[in-house]
Amino acid sequence: MFQKGEIYLAKLNLKKGNEVGKIRPVLIYQTNILNECEHPTTIILPISTVLIDDTYPLRYRISKRDNLEKTSDILCDQIRALDNQRILEGLLTKLSYKEMLEIDKQVKLLLDIEV
Repeated sequence: MFQKGEIYLAKLNLKKGNEVGKIRPVLIYQTNILNECEHPTTIILPISTVLIDDTYPLRYRISKRDNLEKTSDILCDQIRALDNQRILEGLLTKLSYKEMLEIDKQVKLLLDIEV
């Protein structure tokens, strides 16, 4: 199953309003406790290749690497749960521990959780 910090492609079709849609990379964001028990949904953060500078804490920039073909922004303000069937096979890349700490910090700021 998935691990927190991994990036896969997922089907985010049926876009509504300001939500992101189409097939795009997503960061697996939920705890590995849920990932390891094969919970039927997964909490993700969508990723966009449309780069916008100076958007802290809304976005976190990651460089292209492994099978992630473009430098991208992780959309920290668009947390959502997906049915696992929407996540496509084939790991694109995995973020470092340091990167995940920074993303956690940004999400906590957005959710008004003490950092």
